[in-house]
Amino acid sequence: MSKRVDNLEYLAKKFREENFLNEKEPIRIKSILQRNNILTVYRPLSSDFSGMSIKIDVGGACKRFMLINSEHSIGKQHFTICHEFYHLFYQEDFSAAVSSSGKFDKQGNPEEYNADLFASFLLLPHWGVWEMIPEKENAKNKISIATLLLIEHYYSCSRSILLHRLLNMGLIDDEYKAMYSTNIKSGARKLGFSTDLYEKGNENVVIGDYGTLAYNAWEKGIVSESSYLSLLEDLGVDISKIFDTESEDESTQ
Repeated sequence: MSKRVDNLEYLAKKFREENFLNEKEPIRIKSILQRNNILTVYRPLSSDFSGMSIKIDVGGACKRFMLINSEHSIGKQHFTICHEFYHLFYQEDFSAAVSSSGKFDKQGNPEEYNADLFASFLLLPHWGVWEMIPEKENAKNKISIATLLLIEHYYSCSRSILLHRLLNMGLIDDEYKAMYSTNIKSGARKLGFSTDLYEKGNENVVIGDYGTLAYNAWEKGIVSESSYLSLLEDLGVDISKIFDTESEDESTQ
C-alpha cells in the first residue's frame, strides 16, 4: 500500500482509539457526534450534495459543525459523517468544506479522496470485515449475498461503500462489484433483512447543543424571543408548549 493509504488507515485506527472503540466493532455514529460535541443538522438537500463541515475557533475553543443530506440513505449518511470526521479532525488548515462523499475520485480534490479513504477505513475496519467472512467464502469473488448483508447491517453502511472496501481489500473484482450493486432492497427482503439502511431518513434531526445555545442566546439578550422560538421550531419543538406552566409528567402521576 502507498504511504498515504497507510497513514489514513493509521488515522482511522487512532480516531477509534480516541473514542474508546476497538479495531473491529461498529461505530455508533450519533454517539460519536455527541461525544465530540459536533453540532450536526440533517436536512433535505440536492442529491449531489452529501454534506458539509465547518470548524471555527470561538474564544480559544474549537467548535465543529456538520450538515448532512437526509435525502440520502441512512448507510450513505453514515459514510458521509465519517468522511467529515477526516476534514474536522485531520485535514491541515481546515475551516470549511462542501462534500460529495463516496466518489473515491483520485483525479479530483485530493482531500476529498483522502476523506473517502479515511471514512472507508473507519466505518469498515479491516480485521472486523475479515472476521465476518466465512472460511469457505474466503477467496476472491466467493462472498455470498448473505454475507454482504450481514456485514453492511453490522457496520451500518451502504452497499456501494462495502463493495468498494472489499475491492480495496482484494476480495472482489469490478465484475463482482457491478453484479451486486443492483436490486439491493429486493435482495435484502428475500433474506429477511430490513431495508431501513437503504432508505432516506433523519430529516430535521439535530444532534448537539443547538437548543442550549439558542436558549443561552435568548436568556442573555443576544437574540429576541421570536428568534429563539424560531430556532426551536427548527428543532421540531412544539413552541405552543414552551411557556406552559403545567408539567405533563406531574399531571400523569
